Amino acid sequence: MEQGKKFISPGAWFSMVYPADWNEFEDGEGSFLFYNPNEWTGNFRISAYKGSATYGKEAVEQELKENTSAALVKVGRLDCAYSKEMFEEEGVYYTSHLWVTGIDDVAFECSFTVCKGGAAAEAENIIASLETRLANRKYPAEIIPVRLSEIYRINEAYEWVSTTVKEQLKKDFQGQEEDIANMQQIMDSGSIGAKKKEAWLALGITLCVILANEVDGLEWRTLIDGNREDPVLLNLADDTVIDPMKLVWSKVKAGETCNLADVYKNLFS
Repeated sequence: MEQGKKFISPGAWFSMVYPADWNEFEDGEGSFLFYNPNEWTGNFRISAYKGSATYGKEAVEQELKENTSAALVKVGRLDCAYSKEMFEEEGVYYTSHLWVTGIDDVAFECSFTVCKGGAAAEAENIIASLETRLANRKYPAEIIPVRLSEIYRINEAYEWVSTTVKEQLKKDFQGQEEDIANMQQIMDSGSIGAKKKEAWLALGITLCVILANEVDGLEWRTLIDGNREDPVLLNLADDTVIDPMKLVWSKVKAGETCNLADVYKNLFS
């Protein structure tokens, strides 16, 4: 298929490739939603479920048995139980294309909602790209477009640091370079235990937020590396990666001193 963006699910169950001009958007728990925000061509949703070794095949067979309007189709290399339904919303008619498919122990439910008469080729290309990932296999580290799950973590980390500075120091927090001294004061106060990984990581993430606010050409990505699924910053100019975990937590864990102003300065060199 055409070059696109790679998505690896939280927990690294499966991966897929979706169009380069699409983004991930918030949806219900356990379901992932993608579409083109600039020129809407349809909403693609996908949910994945794990079961027995043949769960994927069984899910297709069950859908064909229970849904009388479903037919067996081939999408790429995958057998799918396919059906569609029409509905009307605020005077506009839509078609919802539905596929149930599976690979080994993972079953997928996919839908693509388009205006009536809209093509389903984009969704079929995504489904054809589906791959499962084995839990006991070591995969090479990958950097993919930032997922919503990491965006939430970035926002939560920033909010925690901002709130902590305001409550402990009674000072405002703007997400600018001037705030680094206040972050250092929080670190030096001893209020964060040496083993509080998430708090130290929050400081590293917030330092990267400040950097991204001050410097052009930096974008958030998601790092998938074994059990790690963390936000990182990518410098688009030279593809260098800034890992928030290494900025603060790695130093604290090693018993080293951490001067945030020096760390921040070194990010420019």
